[in-house]
Amino acid sequence: MGQTGVLLLNLGGPDRPEDVRPFLYNLFSDPEIIRLPFRWLQKPLAWFISTSRARKSQANYAQIGGGSPLRRITEQQAKALKAALADLGIEANLYIGMRYWHPFTEEAIAQIKLDNIRQLVILPLYPQYSISTSGSSFRLLEALWENDPALRQIHYTLIPSWYNHPGYVAAMAELIRRELDQCPNPDTAMVFFSAHGVPKSYVTEAGDPYQEQIEACVRLIMNALGRPNPHVLAYQSRVGPVEWLQPYTEDIIPELAAQGVKTLVVVPISFISEHIETLQEIDIEYRELAEEAGIEIFRRVPALNDHPGFIVALAQLVKESLAAPPRTFADVNTLRKRVKLYPQERWEWGMTSAAERWNGRLAMLGFLALIIELISGQGPLHMLGLL
Repeated sequence: MGQTGVLLLNLGGPDRPEDVRPFLYNLFSDPEIIRLPFRWLQKPLAWFISTSRARKSQANYAQIGGGSPLRRITEQQAKALKAALADLGIEANLYIGMRYWHPFTEEAIAQIKLDNIRQLVILPLYPQYSISTSGSSFRLLEALWENDPALRQIHYTLIPSWYNHPGYVAAMAELIRRELDQCPNPDTAMVFFSAHGVPKSYVTEAGDPYQEQIEACVRLIMNALGRPNPHVLAYQSRVGPVEWLQPYTEDIIPELAAQGVKTLVVVPISFISEHIETLQEIDIEYRELAEEAGIEIFRRVPALNDHPGFIVALAQLVKESLAAPPRTFADVNTLRKRVKLYPQERWEWGMTSAAERWNGRLAMLGFLALIIELISGQGPLHMLGLL
């Protein structure tokens, strides 16, 4: 078959403070992160959000050293995975493709072509599938394949999700068990699963399987843990005024404290690498919130990073995918028929829910356009002399 490659996909993160604003711009330029009815507004909105949030985000990154450790950790995972695959008799080149910062997915693909890779496994480092994570990267890759005849000569296979892989589940249970055993009363500590949130409409309107897979993943991990501990699932990292998956992590922590919970063991369920949302949001913001609410013991389960059992699980995933029939972009398209990225809403006259949604969207767009024009000093109102 020829040279084998494994492409690891991840979000990416700013390496230095000066990278924060362009990283945020790349992130919010993706229509799978913020869904708008008019594509032409995507980049102006991304500019506005990245500019307005840059200073606060830089301050958050300053609390964890000034930049994200995601690239360094992913490189460690790639190195460990290469060795684990060699132990299974698979010699493979490892590549890292980040969606919103260096090394970008396009950079990884360019290197794959230079290395004359003939067989490629595309492995997202997201256990659960979402249209805003794995789905976004798959769509980018599909566009690259469609526009490059050389890429179409590569025999590739996709791994859409792996939240239920026994090796991954066992590794998560092991890390949770370690933290529970450090608690004064291990069997009564509350196991608090905190997952990255997505807008509720992604699930209810677009059919995103993310919530379903998160909930199934929690059940599998608790079964593997085999402890009598109570547990709860909540969602963090919401952005903007729209409703996200609930309950929200910042709401549930005070509620648990009011119910008499004194010990929390927090599990970053959708994160397999340490980054801003584990090191700053959970370790600093949520820890302070818990202490103020009356939680006496707050322990956080570390991300898997290059945990040996987890790396072996990834190697098994790659081996299994090489032996199975390939999963192509067309196969993912089958999933995409259920996951409607931009569901068509039939317009109805009168005070209907559809009219209210669209009126709200148009009002939001008009407000954002006004704010952008006030900041930039350019636009139709300036041209008419009204501003």
